[in-house]
Amino acid sequence: MCIRDRYVAVKGGEKAIENAHNWLSEIRRGDVNVPNLEIDQIKEQLTLSVERVMSEGSLYDTDLAALAIKQSRGDLIEAIFLIRAYRTTLPRFGTSPPIKTEDMVCMRRISATYKDIPGKQKLGPTFDYTHRLLDFSLLAEGNIPKAEKRKVLKEKIPHVLRFLNKEGLIQKEKNNNYQPKDITRNPLEFPANRSERLQSLSRADEGFLLALAYSTQRGYARNHAFVGELRIGYVKVKYNIPELDIEIDIAEIIVTECESVNQFQGSKKTPAQFTRGYGLTFGQLERKAVSMALVDRALRWKEIGEEFVGAPAQDEEFVLSHCDNIQATGFLEHLKLPHYVDFQSELELVRRIRKEYEKNK
Repeated sequence: MCIRDRYVAVKGGEKAIENAHNWLSEIRRGDVNVPNLEIDQIKEQLTLSVERVMSEGSLYDTDLAALAIKQSRGDLIEAIFLIRAYRTTLPRFGTSPPIKTEDMVCMRRISATYKDIPGKQKLGPTFDYTHRLLDFSLLAEGNIPKAEKRKVLKEKIPHVLRFLNKEGLIQKEKNNNYQPKDITRNPLEFPANRSERLQSLSRADEGFLLALAYSTQRGYARNHAFVGELRIGYVKVKYNIPELDIEIDIAEIIVTECESVNQFQGSKKTPAQFTRGYGLTFGQLERKAVSMALVDRALRWKEIGEEFVGAPAQDEEFVLSHCDNIQATGFLEHLKLPHYVDFQSELELVRRIRKEYEKNK
């Protein structure tokens, strides 16, 4: 009854929209007797949500991502939309060189292919070994167990797949000095270069990538994979000042990098060897990084010389045209807009067909 009163009391399109906005603000705030949720609380305690918004919004700013989550009432896709929209208003004054992940200060680093690796494996902060049981102690503000701290060694940690490189057992990545296009400024064209594919996958919806990656492991791409290395940590972002011809550090960000190892049977020209898939995301998004690596590998079937078996994850146009949750949301949102004329024409058609059916029955 309350809902109907609120809505019926407003007449006219503009007033209805204004009242809808006001009502949204009320619901977003919730019970005024409950303390208001602060941006710092979201940023510090809902970090994985913040990092997903930054990754799929293509903008690394924890404060803005936290604000977007608050504004969207926790709807992460809406928050990503807000970040993307804000991003379009920002001026661009340059391009940073690629980050060097071998210089990463790792807080988590694991390999499913080698037990003993230089730099050692680090479990880091992970849910992998938790029991997945609700922890009711979180309902009360109790003591937080302290993790053992050790001195961080800021040394270069080589990538695990270099061991396979030394023996020639894995396909070498060739540097063709290709200048990648920015897909946020240039429309994606098919067939797409791998750099454009990786850009699209890094902005892609995590759930969509996860489903595609799972499909590759269930036989829909003949693409069994191992996690060669997964590393999460801090890397520096650098910028070259052209006027001074010097390179400076402008930021330190958290990223997740994954390299998958996949078998390749070889061909008449190439001996049997392993191939790789690659994933890189903002923040600690290891599920997405692993999914990205698997889908990247599946999309490389042509350049590697594999057979196209019709798997969804192999279809470049299907994957890249449907992986963006903002584009998908935009299309679905438009279905809620008035389609009165379209519907009336279809309604008239159905009535005419039914009339002819009744006449011939």
